[in-house]
Amino acid sequence: MATSAAAKTCPFSDPSTDFHPFDVSDPFPFYEWARHQAPVFFSHELNYFVVARYPDIKAVFDDWKTFSSENAQAPLRPICEEGRRIMREGGFTAYSGLSARVPPDHTRIRKLVQGCFGVRRFRAIEPQIREIVTKAIGAFVERGKADFFREFAYDVPALVLFKLVGVPDADVPKVKAWGLSRSLLTWGNLSDQEQLPHARNMVEYWRYCQELVRQRHQEMKDDLPSDLLRLKTEGADISDDEIAGVLYSVLFAGHETTTTLMANGLRELLLHRENWQALIADPSLIPAAVDEVLRYAPSIVAWRRKALKDASIGSVPVPKGSNILLLLGSANRDETAFADPAHFDVTRKDARKHLAFGYGIHTCVGQQLAKIEFTIALEELVRRMPGLRLKPGQKFEFAHNSSFRVPTALHVEWDVA
Repeated sequence: MATSAAAKTCPFSDPSTDFHPFDVSDPFPFYEWARHQAPVFFSHELNYFVVARYPDIKAVFDDWKTFSSENAQAPLRPICEEGRRIMREGGFTAYSGLSARVPPDHTRIRKLVQGCFGVRRFRAIEPQIREIVTKAIGAFVERGKADFFREFAYDVPALVLFKLVGVPDADVPKVKAWGLSRSLLTWGNLSDQEQLPHARNMVEYWRYCQELVRQRHQEMKDDLPSDLLRLKTEGADISDDEIAGVLYSVLFAGHETTTTLMANGLRELLLHRENWQALIADPSLIPAAVDEVLRYAPSIVAWRRKALKDASIGSVPVPKGSNILLLLGSANRDETAFADPAHFDVTRKDARKHLAFGYGIHTCVGQQLAKIEFTIALEELVRRMPGLRLKPGQKFEFAHNSSFRVPTALHVEWDVA
């Protein structure tokens, strides 16, 4: 197979040492090298098998009986004894809403959540989403510059999601802070001392989810926890703790990844300026642009599975009990799945095959909401701020973790009339 010039010049020779799992600033050159030279390898740093090719990753997702999701939410670096004590004594018992559950519990709970948290509900709140988006743009449109990550992408998805879940706008900052703690504690590489404040935050986060359920027992509203409680009173098989677990997952995954999608997406569109100009000329390309962003610069570049029995991936033996890291960011640029995959192109016809939302029974239940939000955001940005551009000379930096490619800032500027 042909490789790009970037891959040829990369100094990679040993995947077990050249793979830096917690540095996601620019993992794509290594991904390309791995797809060709070491599509399945063992990372001694993580003690995980790492998978780089699209067909292998898709096959692992598809075979949930062999490759379990039970480790998807387990901390990559074990929580220290003091951190475990803080969480245990604080009453932290959260497990997972859906992503780490396995059938039959996963099937039972997902069916209920999909019925309450589906496309029909998302479409119904599109006017509110547009109102949130336009208000956020209005706060800085006359200024000529902004940190798009902090001033738009950080809050907009949370404000949208929390309306669906019933969280007051005033609680957005603390729920976002808890989400960051969850990300760092689960997918980061923190020292024992660094873990402790995040362990305390996780206790507060879980208590908040439980309290939302208790409040809805007293007063039902038009939101997700109320819908699930109504189903429970009608005989649905779901417990209060499981409803709180759904909230625990949704209040994190339902906005953090969309924040990252928006920031990474705008960066790529402005870096590849001809694509931004194409959206200005023809806004009907925006839905396709959203899928191309998801393919080219996904919010989640790696996800996890565990082998429940002796198996093989791409002809490499994987013993029972092995942990597996699936490089979604690599799969989405696999030459066997996408034409000219290193090229960012909003007119691409094959982008929707991306694995940014996973695949199989655990495909992200909120993916349509994320796409609707980013579509509306791009529609308004293209219409109101066509001259948007990246601030020259900035360095793009990303949070240090194994899975979420979260930018720390995105400085943009434009001419004010």
